[in-house]
Amino acid sequence: MERFTSRRGVLCSGLALGVGAFLPGVVFAQSGRRGDFPLADNGEVLDQIRYVATAERVIAMTFDDGPHQILTPHVLDILAARQIKASFFVVGNRVAQMPALVARIAQEGHEIGNHSWSHPHMSRMSDHAVLNQIDRTAEAVVAATGHRPVLMRPPYGDFTMPQSRMVRMARNMPTIMWSVDPQDWRRPGGFAIADHIISHAAPGAVVLAHDTVNETIRNLPHALDTLLAQGYRFVTVSELIGFPAWTPRRGARAT
Repeated sequence: MERFTSRRGVLCSGLALGVGAFLPGVVFAQSGRRGDFPLADNGEVLDQIRYVATAERVIAMTFDDGPHQILTPHVLDILAARQIKASFFVVGNRVAQMPALVARIAQEGHEIGNHSWSHPHMSRMSDHAVLNQIDRTAEAVVAATGHRPVLMRPPYGDFTMPQSRMVRMARNMPTIMWSVDPQDWRRPGGFAIADHIISHAAPGAVVLAHDTVNETIRNLPHALDTLLAQGYRFVTVSELIGFPAWTPRRGARAT
């Protein structure tokens, strides 16, 4: 297994793994300057990231598929009440429809990542089509916030390692996967979403959720409050992997 060194701890790569796999810790190196990527001892660059194996009780909470006109503001209110920062992987055509809401996400200190323009199965697409999906979304985020996303997550996690490598080389962006998936999109009853997040949480975890699902809103306060009580601290994905904090242009407003 490849090993990497890091000032934060250790980072897991997605090499040769299925989506959502959780591996033993793999050490990772990060210089701390955005655009610098973790390197293996053999000089190979990490292209997919699933979690950081670290002794620190830190978790990255991520939300996919938004923004949602009704539900995303509820998520933001829940996070604000607990002073938690999260990462929102947004769909470009939704950003274009709701730029003011995207601006609010950024202005409240959350990170915005790139989740494609139209949420396709990207593994079936050409490199040109993949980059078009990423670029259109990036421009929509820039228009809303004044700042370009530095991370991308493919819809459904449906992305090959060669594609991740291509995006890293062409757009200087790592592919962010996840280590905890409560499958909230299935809309399980009761507190199944919260229970899954709590029971699978671990230092350095990347939690996948959707700010487009009612059950997520209902489960989120319990999950967050329980993990806070257990001593966890929530950080953005960029903070988790050692990138500088993602920051929108000061005073940016939606157009």
